[in-house]
Amino acid sequence: MELERYSEYDNPLIWPIISILKEKPSGWMIHTLSEALKQKDLLTTLDEDPEKDLFKRNFLLMNALYQLQEMLLPDQWLQAQAMDICLSDNLSGDHNQIDIDDPLRSYYLDWQNYNTDTDVIKSLLSSFWKRYQSYIGTGTIQSVTAQPEDYALLELSTDASPAQVRRQWRKLALRWHPDRPNGDAEQFRKICEAWQRLNSQI
Repeated sequence: MELERYSEYDNPLIWPIISILKEKPSGWMIHTLSEALKQKDLLTTLDEDPEKDLFKRNFLLMNALYQLQEMLLPDQWLQAQAMDICLSDNLSGDHNQIDIDDPLRSYYLDWQNYNTDTDVIKSLLSSFWKRYQSYIGTGTIQSVTAQPEDYALLELSTDASPAQVRRQWRKLALRWHPDRPNGDAEQFRKICEAWQRLNSQI
């Protein structure tokens, strides 16, 4: 999958963005989406320098939007423009592929452009996961070690590669997200927890 060349990390902001866009599919700009996430306590100050804080919040949001754009095709189209963010059905099939040559997309999917080191990024995304766990009502994960049951929950064999785990996680999380058709909140929580355990060792 082309997306994986750019995105080393799964951005937890993807999942609350789905909920926000279900409630209101259009009329969003990057700063209003940022404010909506802050009101849900899912996006806090990222840097003491106001300019760097703005850049980092915009980077995380655009990264999540570009990842989500690919995940939702071919059923839905997510317009990922900073001043015009909207989600629509893709019934006519007008949008059937991603513009992989879009320089903005390439920039925001490359985590090196976040301007910090790998450990800081991992710590940042881990803190987002904890906030999101609290938001969706799931408890603290007791074990940080992946179990065979986690692979089974993701419908994978225990010898699945990291790339296979990542692809399957995205597929099932999108299927079971409570704001998706036929979603299931409890199953989504279980998928989230299994992914976090697996992701800690891959």
